[in-house]
Amino acid sequence: QVQLVEFGGGLVQAGRSVRLSCAASGSIFSINTMGWYRQAPGKQRELVAAITRNGNTNYADSVKGRSTISRDNAKNTVYLQMNSLKPEDTAVYYCHTVVQTTEALSWTHYWGQGTQVTVSS
Repeated sequence: QVQLVEFGGGLVQAGRSVRLSCAASGSIFSINTMGWYRQAPGKQRELVAAITRNGNTNYADSVKGRSTISRDNAKNTVYLQMNSLKPEDTAVYYCHTVVQTTEALSWTHYWGQGTQVTVSS
């Protein structure tokens, strides 16, 4: 099995920054994409940013230019730095990864438990 543990989040004032991190552990053979999704109340979960093992990134238009996703492959950890936060960034942020475990050759999606980010105006 694979576990994702998220750190960061909390209550932040608009205009400030937040850094989220997510560490994957367990029966990991290889990790492909790592990323962050978010879900605001009454809305669908949406992609915030993702990064491949080779470092290719993808951002939602709503965070592009003020967010940076990075990863440490040696630590199986992904980071999300979000700057110039807005109240509409308020959501539960979920870590997501696609993992090839040591038990199976297939790629499996895993999700973190979620961390709340609340941006006050």
